[in-house]
Formats: sequence, C-alpha cells, structure tokens
Amino acid sequence: MGVATTSTEYVHVSVAATGGQTELGPPKMAFLTTDDNPAPGDWHTAEWAATDARIMVGPDGGALTLPPGMYEVWVTWTAGDETPVVRSGRINIY
Repeated sequence: MGVATTSTEYVHVSVAATGGQTELGPPKMAFLTTDDNPAPGDWHTAEWAATDARIMVGPDGGALTLPPGMYEVWVTWTAGDETPVVRSGRINIY
C-alpha cells in the first residue's frame, strides 16, 4: 500500500480473531521503519471497522503523520486472556 505524505486516510488491517467484536479490546497499531517488535511507546489507539483495525494517518487530523519511508505495520488487541501482536504488512509513505 502507498500513501502520499499530503493524504489523510484510514490504514486498514484485517484481523482474524475468535469471539465476537464485543469480546475484543480496542486495537492498537504501530508503524516502524525496522523489523523490531514495537515498544510500548510505539502503539497508537485505533478502532474497529467490522473485522478491520483502522487508524487515520495524515496531516489533516490523523492520529499520526508519517514522514516518507517504508514502514512495517503492526496491530495488537486483547481477546480474553490473549494479546496477539501481529506484523501485518508494509506501507510506503511517499
């Protein structure tokens, strides 16, 4: 996926989880330029849109604005006793 630095739009990640939406905690997403696992300060609160986690990215009201570069996209959420942490792909900010 590619997003212009001047664009403000949702970044979506499909999430396969057991249980209903009401059993899932709010998702969080991280955008890293390395292959490292996200640190606690890397996470940004996202929201559910059906089975997708999504977060608004960009300069006009986004939860965060990313400078140009290639980012690993991570998502996490709580589901009962579990807290999955998933690397879900890459995004190119140009």
